[in-house]
Amino acid sequence: DMLGRSVPYYKEMLQLTTNFANEYLEENDKVYDLGCSTATTLIHLAKHNNKNLQLIGVDNSDAMLERAKNKANAFGIEIDFYHSDIFDIDISDAKVIISNYTLQFIRPLQREKLIEKIYNGLKEGGIFIFCEKVLSEDKKLNKIFIDEYYDFKKSQGYSEYEIAQKREALENVLIPYSMDENRKMVENIGFSHFECLFKWLNFSMFIAIK
Repeated sequence: DMLGRSVPYYKEMLQLTTNFANEYLEENDKVYDLGCSTATTLIHLAKHNNKNLQLIGVDNSDAMLERAKNKANAFGIEIDFYHSDIFDIDISDAKVIISNYTLQFIRPLQREKLIEKIYNGLKEGGIFIFCEKVLSEDKKLNKIFIDEYYDFKKSQGYSEYEIAQKREALENVLIPYSMDENRKMVENIGFSHFECLFKWLNFSMFIAIK
C-alpha cells in the first residue's frame, strides 16, 4: 500500500482511528470519511466493529472511488460512496467524522469553514479524528523533521528523484499548520476538547470532541 510506504506508522494510526471510533460508536451510527481515497480506513473500521453502521466515503477522485468500491465489494462491506468536493456534500447526524491528510490541502481561509461544517454535522458528543502534517515553531526542527522523513522514504525504496518530484508537486499545495494553530482552529469553532493522539516528528493524529 502506497500510504504505508509514504506515511510513517500508518498502520498504527489506522488502528488507533478504529479503536477510538469504536469507543464512541453505537448501533446505526453514521461515520463519514472525508477524502476517503480507497476506503482503507472505513473498511478497517467495519472489519473491527460488529455494530450496524452507516459508512459514508467522500472523495473527488473517480479512480480512487473505483478502487474503493472494488475493495468494499471484495470484503462484503456496505459503504455509500460520493464523488464530490467535501464542501458540497451534506454532513448530518454523524457520530464520527474522519479526515486523514486532507485539511492540509485546503486553503487556510476555507479550512475553518470546513471545520465549522464538520462541527455542525456532528451529533453532540460526536468526534472528529484527523491526521495532518504539522509545522514546528522552530525552523531548525522543521528542517530536521523533513530530513528524517526523506530518510524514512529512502528506507521504503523511494529514489532521490521520486522524493524530489513529490516535494515539488506539493510545493505551495500542502499548507501545514502548527499544532497550536490546529488546536485554535478547532476550539474557535466550538469543539469542547482537542487532543493529540499520536505524533511522529511532523506527522500528527488529533481528536476533537463536540
